[in-house]
Amino acid sequence: MPDSNPRILIVDDDTDLLELLTIRLTAAGYKVEAVPSAEMALNYLDVSRPQLVISDMQMSGMDGMALFEQIHRTLPTLPVIILTAHGTIPDAVAAVQRGVFGYLAKPFDSKTLLANISQALRLAPGTAGQNETSQASWSKTIITQSAVMEDLLTKAGLVAEGDASVLIYGESGVGKELFAHAIHEASKRRHYPFVAINCAAIPEQLLESELFGHVKGAFTGAVRDHKGLLQLAEKGTLFLDEIGDMPLLLQVKLLRVLQERQVRPVGSMQTIPVNVRIISATHRDLKVEIANGSFREDLYYRLDVVALTIPVLSQRREDIPLLANHFLGTFSVKYDKNINGFSPEAMEMMVGASWPGNVRQLMNVVEQCVALSTAPLISPVLVYDAMHKEEEQLVSFEDARKSFERDYLVRVLKITGGNVTQAARLAKRNRTEFYKLLQRYQLDPSVFKQPQG
Repeated sequence: MPDSNPRILIVDDDTDLLELLTIRLTAAGYKVEAVPSAEMALNYLDVSRPQLVISDMQMSGMDGMALFEQIHRTLPTLPVIILTAHGTIPDAVAAVQRGVFGYLAKPFDSKTLLANISQALRLAPGTAGQNETSQASWSKTIITQSAVMEDLLTKAGLVAEGDASVLIYGESGVGKELFAHAIHEASKRRHYPFVAINCAAIPEQLLESELFGHVKGAFTGAVRDHKGLLQLAEKGTLFLDEIGDMPLLLQVKLLRVLQERQVRPVGSMQTIPVNVRIISATHRDLKVEIANGSFREDLYYRLDVVALTIPVLSQRREDIPLLANHFLGTFSVKYDKNINGFSPEAMEMMVGASWPGNVRQLMNVVEQCVALSTAPLISPVLVYDAMHKEEEQLVSFEDARKSFERDYLVRVLKITGGNVTQAARLAKRNRTEFYKLLQRYQLDPSVFKQPQG
């Protein structure tokens, strides 16, 4: 067994079988979590992601197949083994055709069970049967306890084993380059260079030279031959951040490189063979960019062989305390300060914030707090100041609805110059109802009336 003992979730409403399986699998070196219903299994999966689920087919309440459907919808790379009585084998076979990893007919012997488990775990990165680079090492820079992020890491580990181009989607600050580097570290190319470039940060002519290289005399200032990043990343990985901002002319040249596996430096008549894996990233919707004519469809299909979407920080709030404390430790060392943690109010404020800048913004906020702190605990005042007072905080649904309604009413009154009849028509509400809404928010239509000539 490997040191990082894989975690297995067992689901069965037969408590005797549940106990027996727990004993067998624990003795075999696995970490086991046992629950008596599919509903409890889903609750467990909300909190933590195992490497394998073993579920009985027939259970009171939600059955094994319904459980699999739920798991497959949210965690598609998590393997599921179904336990079934002889009478339901046709159902189990059908389940395999729908994506279940496999099934075991009851009664089954320990050897068969352990063989099936071993086979299923070989598909899960970082578990039994993986190469020398375990998930614990290649993904150690990605700090998370989110089930969605853990599933994303599983996908990243699977795609790393091959050489397919990967396109990473995500807003600014979510950690796209971190993910790209993790894929590189999990791949066979990890002993060769990982080279990153931001396509949006460099002017077009310079970007062309940086990517493809140039020969001496190719343009004014080209006093010597210059190797491009495609050559510098030979046998390794080239990460093209903000690929959606790459100029069309360079998209054509990049497409040619991907098709021919050769690069022609600027000003050269010679092509140079290259062996590079391309991982790209964007915050843009490339299908919209294709429709607008600003991104080539043929290049899109070359780059988007496997797509990974990193969620924004506000969709993985359970990671905020984990990340904040990690950054706190890092910056306490950097600034040589003895800081023990965050006050409960400060942490509550961070967990509730909207974080438009995502993990990068959280890191900056923690660094500012550490730099300015004179106490062993980070105070809410420091956090508040670091996030800026104008920063929008996560509010209750009711407060958000009220804020939206008031802003909407103000907008339509501005548009109609305070004419309630027109405003009500624009809002598709009858006049009486619209007046009630205005009274609720204490809005006076006469304030919005246009001044007369």
